[in-house]
Amino acid sequence: MKIDYLNLEKKINIKFKDRKILIKSLTHKSFDKINNNEKMEFLGDRVLGLIIAKKLLEIYPDEKEGVLDKKFASLVNKKTCLQIGNNINLEKYILTFNPKNKKVKLEDKVVADCCEALMGAVYLDKGFAVTENLILTLWAENIKNSIITQIDAKTKLQEYSLKKFKKLPTYKIISNTGPRHKPVFKVAVKLPNSKFYIGQGSSKKDAEQNAAFLCFNNHSKS
Repeated sequence: MKIDYLNLEKKINIKFKDRKILIKSLTHKSFDKINNNEKMEFLGDRVLGLIIAKKLLEIYPDEKEGVLDKKFASLVNKKTCLQIGNNINLEKYILTFNPKNKKVKLEDKVVADCCEALMGAVYLDKGFAVTENLILTLWAENIKNSIITQIDAKTKLQEYSLKKFKKLPTYKIISNTGPRHKPVFKVAVKLPNSKFYIGQGSSKKDAEQNAAFLCFNNHSKS
């Protein structure tokens, strides 16, 4: 079956100088044990990470590292790469071993890995600026969703407690351990007539949020 790579180039609005780089990025090891996309995936993963991290710092200049790390992880994980791959119908262009040429649904991991490899291929063929523009275009909706301000767990729990019990939740610090540069806080929270729920974090605030999250989730569903 002939694969129309030109159609993919049109979809991502990039014309490769070296089409072989594009094809290699979409070649699974089951198709070619030597000339496959494993190393390009390795590169693409790093390029994607750098570009997303750079963008998050631009959007959230005053945000804490822990919050940035969570947003970063959600934007570069395999689930998101799979979604992006599916958005550009990447499965249609991937070379895998298929002796009978049957229409077979590819594993999610294969599509996600090829998405990363494709980013690596664009970087090799077009350089950083073009790759950055492509990633920020393809990931635009996901990045936008990361910007939406959601009510934090402490606020949710406070509103729930006031509505149901006419009282605020009770917090108390259980422990503060670890070295000064890497502390570990444990904080407990309870509602009136409930048990304590314990959260852990690298700051008192993070530990309170994690404890509130556990408490709210357990009570709001009951």
